[in-house]
Amino acid sequence: MLDHRLSSEYEELRRTVAEFAQDVVAPKIGEFYEREEFPYEIVREMGRMGLFGLPFPEEYGGMGGDYFALGLALEELARVDSSVAITLEAAVSLGAMPIYRFGTEEQKREWLPRLTSGELLGAFGLTEPEGGSDAGATRTTARYDETTDEWVINGTKCFITNSGTDITGLVTVTALTEPIARSSEEGEFRSPVREISSIIVPTGTPGFQVSKKYSKVGWNASDTRELSFTDCRVPAANLLGERGRGYAQFLRILDEGRIAIAALATGLAQGCVDESVKYAGTRRAFGRPIGANQAIQFKLADMELRAHTSRLAWRDAASRLLHGEPFKKEAAIAKLYSSEAAVDNAREATQIHGGYGFMNEFPVARFWRDCKILEIGEGTSEVQRMLIARELGVTS
Repeated sequence: MLDHRLSSEYEELRRTVAEFAQDVVAPKIGEFYEREEFPYEIVREMGRMGLFGLPFPEEYGGMGGDYFALGLALEELARVDSSVAITLEAAVSLGAMPIYRFGTEEQKREWLPRLTSGELLGAFGLTEPEGGSDAGATRTTARYDETTDEWVINGTKCFITNSGTDITGLVTVTALTEPIARSSEEGEFRSPVREISSIIVPTGTPGFQVSKKYSKVGWNASDTRELSFTDCRVPAANLLGERGRGYAQFLRILDEGRIAIAALATGLAQGCVDESVKYAGTRRAFGRPIGANQAIQFKLADMELRAHTSRLAWRDAASRLLHGEPFKKEAAIAKLYSSEAAVDNAREATQIHGGYGFMNEFPVARFWRDCKILEIGEGTSEVQRMLIARELGVTS
């Protein structure tokens, strides 16, 4: 018999994070959001709770949990605020996970204890100004200098989360390393192929420039910046994994990250339900609570339907990941559905709140500003549909 109920350990984690979100995040985050200020004190508390180490082994300072546990935490945080949730998601899925998945033992020992404790945040430098969804069209270059045994990096990355905080420790950068000519079976040489590698760049490395914060529509209490590299030199030992495997590495990281984003989107969708149910029970119009109107009831029912289905989708994808089963299609489905559910629920929540839904003092206004990026980041909705079709065997 299939049982969708959480184990006692998972339920305890979910409840603990939910209480933290309600008691610590909710009363303070609105002020950080309006000041567009990174919430260091909240992040430090998340570190003390062990949230940054959830899916990592204890030998690296982690909590010995898994990706499902991370998803539970992200959903409960995003139920209250997405800036805090995306800070955790990016730090774990994009900052620390590449080092855990592909790093040498020395790299893991050097970086993971500080990343899993929340002492430092990591970032993942993939997107470029002219790249966008075509992540394989990387223009940032990394040239190997034999005389110094260093990589020399030049290029620009954009929209990088957690890249410019006071506690950012590193950015893992994808770069075009020197192409290698491939020989054919007849002995003739074909055109060189694009060789993309991943390289760890510590904060403060000469030639590594962090731009000022973007002025964003949403996620205003999270850190997002453009990065530039001008003859930035790092030791050859900072290569992450095998040279030329950077493209394959970030595809794996993005597949996993889509599960995390789906959990985050589910939290936002559920938060819209929570706030709307509460408002519909207290707001009176024409002599009775607006929740007594069937039009409002139907909106709430549809919103709960979307949040519930989103939850089932991300949990299914996470379960497949944990059991070592193929999960690419399910991750894309979860990310696509939950992100669009979040946008739909935020729109309906704003409508239910009426004029107050347009006021920043109400959480749904923040939800409305935060939701749209979920249909864009870590693969647009169009990319998710391409991936799903490809997994179905549909090719062009």
